[in-house]
Amino acid sequence: MRRTLLTLSLILGCNTALIADGETLYKNCAGCHGANGNTRALHLSKAIAGDNYDKTVKQLTAYKKGQLNLYGLGNIMETQAKTLSKSDIEALAKYIESLE
Repeated sequence: MRRTLLTLSLILGCNTALIADGETLYKNCAGCHGANGNTRALHLSKAIAGDNYDKTVKQLTAYKKGQLNLYGLGNIMETQAKTLSKSDIEALAKYIESLE
């Protein structure tokens, strides 16, 4: 029983360490969107701070699949989004929504 509990706690601990951190992931976005999401990327897009979670998930997923090209930035965003997992996208969307 003790061994089972130890194994279970190690598994849960490892999974927790793998949970996406939106603030950390956002550092890759800050170069274009600004530290607080208030910058218009390449002076073309709108600021993303406070954007709706569902909208952001939908857009990042579409960028990842190469299905979205807002402001002519589709290729750049596809390159940025292609390595993101579903949980990464969800964490980013939650973080972006929290920005003021």
